[in-house]
Amino acid sequence: MAKILAVCLSDRRGVQKQEVPEAVLRAEHGIVGDAHAGSWHRQVSLLGIESVQKVQASLDFQLRPGDFAENILTEGLCLYRLPVGTKLRLGPQAVGEVTQIGKECHQDCAIRKAAGDCVMPREGIFVRILEGGKVRPGDSIAVL
Repeated sequence: MAKILAVCLSDRRGVQKQEVPEAVLRAEHGIVGDAHAGSWHRQVSLLGIESVQKVQASLDFQLRPGDFAENILTEGLCLYRLPVGTKLRLGPQAVGEVTQIGKECHQDCAIRKAAGDCVMPREGIFVRILEGGKVRPGDSIAVL
């Protein structure tokens, strides 16, 4: 079963996100209080712990949830293999639609500078929120 390991947000763009106990996903907006929320196609970012572990293996320091600026850290689902248009149930109520796989990494990426690599451009995904709801660590994720 795929699940949410961490929920993270930040109040400005271009920085690592901080772990929070839960978040509210609002339809056609994203995570309430997150800098990336709004009426565009990259409202919420997801990254698999499996992708983080690939980078972690070569580091002398511990990566934390949100270090790649992901909103939702997942386990048990190969996110970057999901086709654009795939719908996901996030927690008990929310539904998101995959809008993009990967992204261009900005020049000042703190993890890229520290680790020499950032996995988000290759394996992170973005979703647009179709139906809102709360999400928290431990919630399930299902492909609809």
